Amino acid sequence: MPIKEQKFIWSNGELIPWADAKVHVMTHALHYATSVFEGMRAYQIKNGHTVIFRNFEHIRRLFYSARVYRLPIRHSIEEIMQACRDVVRENGLKAAYIRPLVYLGYGEMGISAPHEKAETMIAAYPWGAYLGEEALKSGVDACISSWRRLAPDTMPAGVKASGNYLSSRLIALEARERGFGEGIGLDAAGTVSEGAGENLFVVMNGKLYTPPGASSILMGITRDTIITLAKSRGYEVVEQALTRESLYAADEMFMVGTAVEVTPVRSVDRLPIGSNNRPITT
Repeated sequence: MPIKEQKFIWSNGELIPWADAKVHVMTHALHYATSVFEGMRAYQIKNGHTVIFRNFEHIRRLFYSARVYRLPIRHSIEEIMQACRDVVRENGLKAAYIRPLVYLGYGEMGISAPHEKAETMIAAYPWGAYLGEEALKSGVDACISSWRRLAPDTMPAGVKASGNYLSSRLIALEARERGFGEGIGLDAAGTVSEGAGENLFVVMNGKLYTPPGASSILMGITRDTIITLAKSRGYEVVEQALTRESLYAADEMFMVGTAVEVTPVRSVDRLPIGSNNRPITT
C-alpha cells in the first residue's frame, strides 16, 4: 500500500519536514538490519478525540527490543509516547498508522560497530485495512508456507527487529505467488507459529486456541488484547502448540495485529474454515 506523505516526521527529538527525513546510504541499519520498530494505530473515538491504542505497551516493547540489540534510545518512554502524540496531532490526522523506528546510524561499519550512533524516528500516516477491506468483511484465504519461522536459538523471535521480517517477507511473497491472501509459518518443531505479520487464533468447540511464545511468535499487543477481551466475555483461551491439521478442523479462525487488526481466515490450503459463520470472531 503506497505511503501517504505527511507534513512532518519526528526525528531525534524534533519535528522536521517529511522530505528532510533522510539517511546516508552507508547507514549501518541498511547493511546489517540493525533496527527495531513498532507498529501502532491511532483511532478517532466517539467523542471526536483521537487516541493511540496501547501507546505505553508498544513503546515499552520498543525499548525492550532496542536493549536486546544494544541500541540506546536517547529519550525516555514518556518522551517517545509524547512524540507519537505530537506527530499525529501536528499532521492533522484523526486516525493513523504510527511507525517508531530505532536504528544504528551512519559512522562505522562492521557487525559489532559501537552503539552510540542509534537514531530514533517516528512517522504517522493514514493506512487502511492491511489485507484489504474485503478480507476484513469476508475473510482471507491463507496457506501454510514452506518457509519456517526463526528457531528460538537462532534469533529472538519475540523482539520486533527489522531483520526478523525478512522471514515474514518470504512467507508473504510465497503466499501471493501461489494465489493466497496471506501465508502462515510453522516453527522449527513443525507446529503453527504465526502469519507473515500476524498472530493467529483458532476457535474449536467454543474455545479459543493460540500458539504460545515458545512457537517463535511475536507476543503481540493486539494478541494480548484479544485474550483479555475473550476472557472478559467468558471464553476459555488456551495457549498451546497447534498442528497444521488442527487448523483444518477449526470452526473459526482469525488473524490479529496492529496492521491487520482482526481479520477472519476464510480458508487454509484451500480448505474452508467452518461454515463462514463467525460469531466469536465477530
